[in-house]
Amino acid sequence: MWRIQALTKWLTPGIGVKRWIILLLVGVTLVSLGISQIMLSLIGLHVLTQVAEATWIEYALSVLMIAGGFTVVAFAVVKWSRAILAPYRRNQQGRVVDAVYSHSQRHKGLKVVAIGGGTGLPSVLRGFKPYTSNITAVVTVADDGGSSGRLRRDLGVLPPGDLRNNIAALADDESLMTRLFQHRFDGGELGGHAFGNLFITALAAVTGSIETALIETERVLNIQGRVLPATLDDVNLTAQLRLPGSNRVSQVTGESNITKAGGSIEQIGLVPPDAEAYSESVQAILDADLVVIGPGSLFTSILPNLLVRGIAEALRGTKAYIIYVCNVATQAGETEGFTVAEHVMALERHIGRGVFHVVLANDTYSTMNAGKNTHYVQPVPEHHEVLQRYEVRYTDLTDVERPWRHDAIKLVSAIMQVSQEERGGNLNPRMAFTEV
Repeated sequence: MWRIQALTKWLTPGIGVKRWIILLLVGVTLVSLGISQIMLSLIGLHVLTQVAEATWIEYALSVLMIAGGFTVVAFAVVKWSRAILAPYRRNQQGRVVDAVYSHSQRHKGLKVVAIGGGTGLPSVLRGFKPYTSNITAVVTVADDGGSSGRLRRDLGVLPPGDLRNNIAALADDESLMTRLFQHRFDGGELGGHAFGNLFITALAAVTGSIETALIETERVLNIQGRVLPATLDDVNLTAQLRLPGSNRVSQVTGESNITKAGGSIEQIGLVPPDAEAYSESVQAILDADLVVIGPGSLFTSILPNLLVRGIAEALRGTKAYIIYVCNVATQAGETEGFTVAEHVMALERHIGRGVFHVVLANDTYSTMNAGKNTHYVQPVPEHHEVLQRYEVRYTDLTDVERPWRHDAIKLVSAIMQVSQEERGGNLNPRMAFTEV
């Protein structure tokens, strides 16, 4: 019954489809008649003329019929395609063929997994977005501050803030929906909340799970890739801090409290410590061609992912090439005074050695636009033990306007170059460097 109803809709007057189908059939008929006449002429049967043998007029008429038929077919197909695609092109810029080509090229791109959170991970996602749609962001859900923290305490949901930021990074930056998603209310009871946080939280309640809510959110924003939580468990960060001017070590719980405490972080952990990794995140790592860890807050954005049971094991088990991207600048309350080596040593202290293959770090320390509070991460000291275990690659990764942050284009170009060189050129250079 539903097929009959669907057919009836196609036949509805005024929808602009039937005329082009009829014209298409006319064109196909002309081509068929032209080809048939040539075939009949070759075997001695003549339709267009009464002479005993085919003349050049007969062949010319047949060729004209074929050429005219193909012209009519091409015209009808173009018009029919535009009529069919018109409802879907409202937000699509440029020609349809360009959109289809770009979609095809991105779909064939590298399988990239980026692990982290905060403001660092979105720069990786934005940089890879023009090259591949096979991007998966694995994001920390240990945040307990700001809008995310309030929703977490009031409604018992996973903190949506980092998930929201990375979904927005994979969406169209100019889209009204993306800007709405990132809008933050200024006052009233909603003051401080981002619309996207409320949207994800409400959708999780409607659909019954955060997993489904993320899928539907990604569909609404039409993002290139996926954003997954590191775990579905309700986890909190705990840290052992050495207080300034004292040998006393105190324990602080809560991501938002750790950086406020003012001590140096000795060790960080999860509560509960046996939180299990989300299966989709583990599978994405195992299937990846390239895994990027960082950039982002070392102790509160990167390590909360790696400490989830199953994530580090997946990184050791994958065949992907794994790059750790060190931060451009140190972070107050977390990595003050850290060099690249101390970032790496902190990772090894928590998850052991051999999780990543190479370290990518910045070597440009611009004073323009930097401000007095920007303190750049310095290179690995000469003869440091880290250099015996990893190759450290240096290049300019800074954003000109905000030099304490990574420039997305510079960062992804460096990542692709390093991965190509280290893997012996197995990655497709066109796929890596040709924007589609």
